[in-house]
Amino acid sequence: MALPTLPRRLSILLRPLVLAFCFGVAAVSAPAVAQTQTPSSGLTAEQRKAVVALIRETLLQNPELIQEAMVELERRNTVAQAEAQRSAVTAEMARLIDPKTSAIVGNPQGDVTIVEFMDYNCGFCKRAVEDVRALTKDDPKLKVVIKDFPILGPDSVEASRVAVAAMSQLSGPKYFEFHNKLMATKGRINGARALEVAKESGADVERLKKDMDSAQTRAVIEDTVALGDRLGLTGTPAFILGEEVVFGAVGVPVLKQKIDSVRKCGKATCNG
Repeated sequence: MALPTLPRRLSILLRPLVLAFCFGVAAVSAPAVAQTQTPSSGLTAEQRKAVVALIRETLLQNPELIQEAMVELERRNTVAQAEAQRSAVTAEMARLIDPKTSAIVGNPQGDVTIVEFMDYNCGFCKRAVEDVRALTKDDPKLKVVIKDFPILGPDSVEASRVAVAAMSQLSGPKYFEFHNKLMATKGRINGARALEVAKESGADVERLKKDMDSAQTRAVIEDTVALGDRLGLTGTPAFILGEEVVFGAVGVPVLKQKIDSVRKCGKATCNG
C-alpha cells in the first residue's frame, strides 16, 4: 500500500488542530502573540507563530477542511438547538396544554397529545390542517391542542382574536369545524372573514366582537406568542410531540410515526 505524501500526512495529523482552529478554540493571531512563553500552551512566541503558519499552509493546501469544520459547526448548533428546545418544552408543558389559552379538539382524554402552533395566513398550515384532520379521524385516542401563533401580520392577529374569542362559544367538534372552514378560505384571512365563518358555525357575532377586543383575548395571544419565542419557534406550523418540535407540513406518515413512538417509548423518536 502506498504511503500518503507529506502534505497529506500533515493534513491528517493536523486535522483535529485545524478544526479547533477554525472553530476559534485554538485560533491565534500572530500580531497578538505574547513575546514570552505562555503557561497555557507551553509554546514560545516563535513556536506558536510556526504553528499558526503551518495551520495556514495546511488550510491553503486542503481548503476542504474549512468546509468540514463548517459542517461540524452546523451539526453542533443543530444538536444544541434541539436540546435547548427539548428542555424548554419540558419546562413549558403546563402552558402548552392549558385549555385557557388553547383550543382542544380530538379526544380531550387522549393518551397522546399533539400541540400545533399555527397562523391562519400560513400556506403550510393550510396544508397541514388536512393532516391533523386525518389524524384525528383515524386515531380516536389522539388529543390535539391548537394554539394561535399569529406572526404573519395584522390580518393574522385579527383572525386569531376572533378564533380565541370563539373558544368560549364553540368547543370540541364545533370549534374544529370552524377552524377547518376558516383555514380553507382562499386568499388572506382577516377578522371580518373570521367573523363570517364563526357566524356560519353558530357563534353569536355581537358577543364575539365584544370578546375579541377584550383584555383577556389579547392576553391569550400575547402569552402564546411569548411562549413560542421561548421555545425558539421561527415559523408555522410547528408541532410538539413528546419533547420534540417538528417544523413544517411534514405530512401524515411522519406525524403518525412520531405519535406511535410517543405511545411506545414516551418520546417522538425512540432510541434503538
